[in-house]
Amino acid sequence: MCLSTQQSKRVSMNRTAIILAFFSITALSANTEPILPFALSRTIPLPGVTGHFDHLAIDAAANRLFIASPGYHSVEVVDLKTDTLQQSISGLGKPHGLAWVAATGSLYISDGTLGELRVYKGTPLALAGKIKLSDDADDMAYDGASHLLFVGHGGSNVASPAKIAVVDTDHFILVANPAVAAHPEGINVDPEGARVFANVAGSNEVAVIGTATKAIAARWKLTKAADNVPLAFDSEHHLLYVACRTPGTLLALDAGTGVEVASEPTAGQVDDLFYDPALRRVYVISGAGEVDTFQVNNGTSLRPLGVLRTAVGAKTALFVPGQSLLYVGVPAVSGHSAEIRVYSTLKGGAN
Repeated sequence: MCLSTQQSKRVSMNRTAIILAFFSITALSANTEPILPFALSRTIPLPGVTGHFDHLAIDAAANRLFIASPGYHSVEVVDLKTDTLQQSISGLGKPHGLAWVAATGSLYISDGTLGELRVYKGTPLALAGKIKLSDDADDMAYDGASHLLFVGHGGSNVASPAKIAVVDTDHFILVANPAVAAHPEGINVDPEGARVFANVAGSNEVAVIGTATKAIAARWKLTKAADNVPLAFDSEHHLLYVACRTPGTLLALDAGTGVEVASEPTAGQVDDLFYDPALRRVYVISGAGEVDTFQVNNGTSLRPLGVLRTAVGAKTALFVPGQSLLYVGVPAVSGHSAEIRVYSTLKGGAN
């Protein structure tokens, strides 16, 4: 078949357009940053440690990682300079919450079985005091401005009502103990607003505590999902991120009013949640072995970026903004030893 001169020109132009489009797409792909910048930086083995992990904390100055291990009835202390076990704090029931206060060199541990808040000091860390709480003492958050520690506990039955213990860390005394509707889960601090947020999963609400009054200032009812466990505060956008299990949902709440401004689906077994101020991203950690990542767009919406696959049962973690590192606790399952996987959010996985 013979083509006219005009038809030949059109075919040539189409071919040129296709070639240019191909090279444009190739160049764009080569220069585009990966959506998920997570890179496995290293793995820290924890030989002999059994059971699941709960909360983690860090002593950045001494480069130590603290890992609550309820199934092993201990808190493991890892030297991050050598990635080796430095100390195992034993004699515990079910350690859950951890808080390291650098100013006083103190490690606080909440024990759900013993119903206690314990403080450890010295080298090696040794028990320096304890305060009796209710059963299921759980997550905690430290407010550096007021030197107050907020610890969720109780709620298992009528005889053990749910409360949030307010502890003066300067004198290690209980100064308040406001009641909430059900067992408190995740707790987080708004240092600038002098407030503390606590997830109350049993009543599908967030309790807001004033650090000055040490009392409940507000209760925000959730409407789009239930079983709210972890949360994280974003001071830049003035948002509170709340992850729920039923169904798996990430909510963004106006931190002034509690109004739900955005929501996105997540995995259902969420247990930890962190905000990355450098990248303006939210990391949701679930027991399904996933880290769901969302971009915060101008404080008005959440954009899903993808899923980092970790390991089944790896439901708790710690994100350290100053290091751009996410520490994920992987329990010993299916013949695989327990370990901490350290993921970098920097390009190339540098740390």
